[in-house]
Amino acid sequence: MSIQSAVEQVQKNYAHQPEFIQAVQEVAMTIEQVYADNPKFAELKVFERLCEPDRIISFRVNWENDKGEVQVNRGWRVQFSNAIGPYKGGLRFHPTVNEGVLKFLGFEQIFKNALTGLPMGGGKGGSDFDPKGKSDAEIRRFCYAFMRELHKNIGKDMDVPAGDIGVGGREVNYMFAMYKNLTREYEGVLTGKGVGFGGSLIRTEATGYGLVYFLDNMLKANNDSLTGKTVLVSGAGNVAQYAAEKALQLGGKVITFSDSQGTLHDADGFTQEKIDWVKAQKDARKPLSDYVSVFGGEWLAGEKPWKFTADIALPCATQNEVNEDEARQMVANGIKYVAEGANMPLTAEAIDVVRDNGIAYAPGKAANAGGVAVSGLEMSQNSVRQYKSFAELDEKLQNIMKNIHDNSRAAAEKYGTTKGTIDYMTGANVAGFTQVANALVAYGIL
Repeated sequence: MSIQSAVEQVQKNYAHQPEFIQAVQEVAMTIEQVYADNPKFAELKVFERLCEPDRIISFRVNWENDKGEVQVNRGWRVQFSNAIGPYKGGLRFHPTVNEGVLKFLGFEQIFKNALTGLPMGGGKGGSDFDPKGKSDAEIRRFCYAFMRELHKNIGKDMDVPAGDIGVGGREVNYMFAMYKNLTREYEGVLTGKGVGFGGSLIRTEATGYGLVYFLDNMLKANNDSLTGKTVLVSGAGNVAQYAAEKALQLGGKVITFSDSQGTLHDADGFTQEKIDWVKAQKDARKPLSDYVSVFGGEWLAGEKPWKFTADIALPCATQNEVNEDEARQMVANGIKYVAEGANMPLTAEAIDVVRDNGIAYAPGKAANAGGVAVSGLEMSQNSVRQYKSFAELDEKLQNIMKNIHDNSRAAAEKYGTTKGTIDYMTGANVAGFTQVANALVAYGIL
């Protein structure tokens, strides 16, 4: 079976899962040559096997709201591949969560985790529970109920979940507490725990910082730097906040944040004081638009950041947030670099526009791998019961992101298809896929 026929089979079997199909197609189109160069991959149907999860665990979650009313949600854990390590990937609590979304995220996670060089397989999970508007007690009860069902299928050497959209340190801590209660074991089964009881320093900052470290390497590869560059950031959550912070530290000028309600634009640029205000505002679940009455700038209700002239775009909100027309806006407004902080924030059509117009483009599986990299370091620290300093972990994060960049660049030089720019999309896919594929070949057909 060829790569293309494998994609067609996925399209036939999962026509109702567009995000998953999109993720499979993106990887497939970039690894055809490496497949042709390694007959064993085709013989053992490595890609076809990777398109089907090892298993999908689905379950019902019963919990009570503050009025004592019984609520029912759906929960899943997609264990995609443990070829190079325990399943690893976040839990997402959001009303848009369904099996197809989690399969797309889990499929991407296989290759993202491989790129880090750490022994982690790929998985993803979550629930259609919406934490927005819920009290702390309701979130706690839901997390306890969710873990009552999930705990039977995870473990420090089996499957190690983390946080994702809707799941921060508070939610991880509640789930970890229930896991300990049920199993009577204190083990590193969840990452993103609080510092002081199993958590790692720099985990909060890791995805955003790692994104900018990757970007910095992209710029250096083009004999360029962040100094004096204008940066558009979408989102205003954890990734966006710390990407903006690190971009500022490296000499960039960030002029936007955004959320589901609109875009915040400050032509003067966000200082550390302003970024800290955004962090506090989002933590308090208060409107981002309040910024204007404090610092000035403008609030553009219902709009996205891509209308502004800038050098760099860092989409950090959610999947498929940038469509084809918005990608053309980026081109028209002078964007030279796009690095994904979210998972698959550009649609397939938007990616084509960006690549065809010579913009240096870094896919999320490479550029936003800093979060899972530090999660891997948290797993290691839990195993040996020793914890490293912020500076030590920051240095490790910088090295991991440089290695991801360099390995992606090396693969791009051999297999890339774009002219005039480094084909990081092909490079990242080939580098991640090859590592997992070689492990599957070594195992045989199990």
